[in-house]
Amino acid sequence: MVSEYDFWLLDLDGTLVDVDWSYTREVFDRVGDSLGREFTDREAEILWNGLTGSRDHQLREWGIDPASFWESFHANEDPMVRAEQTYLHPDAEFVADLEEPVGLVTHCQEFLAEPVLEHVGIRDWFDARLCCTEETGWKPNPEPVEQVMADLGVAGNGAQGVLAGDGACDVGAAWNAGLDAIHVERLGHDRRGRCVLGDYRVQSFDELSAYSRTD
Repeated sequence: MVSEYDFWLLDLDGTLVDVDWSYTREVFDRVGDSLGREFTDREAEILWNGLTGSRDHQLREWGIDPASFWESFHANEDPMVRAEQTYLHPDAEFVADLEEPVGLVTHCQEFLAEPVLEHVGIRDWFDARLCCTEETGWKPNPEPVEQVMADLGVAGNGAQGVLAGDGACDVGAAWNAGLDAIHVERLGHDRRGRCVLGDYRVQSFDELSAYSRTD
């Protein structure tokens, strides 16, 4: 099915790359110290992976002000340490062989994403990149996806595209922008606590060869 699309869009964290758990745990320990509120392993996993959808909504449910959390979170992230502890999923290497235009749409902030892309050696995989902000909007809103499509020169010309990601927000963004959606389940349904539907549901990109668009 890889050759059936005119262009590809991909998420970054949890889709193409992941970071060692020790880094995640250390960041949440520092954030907890600054906010005066301890985060359990499960809470850290939920927020890091966006397991319950909107992270801001989840923070409010726990009585945490999102603005204060994100200010502390970004202040306690070290871009170089994060990059050094980030690894590329081997099954993601198919992206390097795509001949179609490829774009990146990620919630990872630019000051973190750029060192990660450099460290794992995938910066040149993408013809366009966008790190979502309040100005661009956040997935599942279609605006950041549509901006990358415009940057790729595929918007409004009838090109058939697909967006691959590990979260429900990626599937929603794909569908809201009129694209097919691939959900890659890196964690497993038990840890996620629910099943995310998509046009294609895989645990590894290696499974895509078994699909055709008519499946």
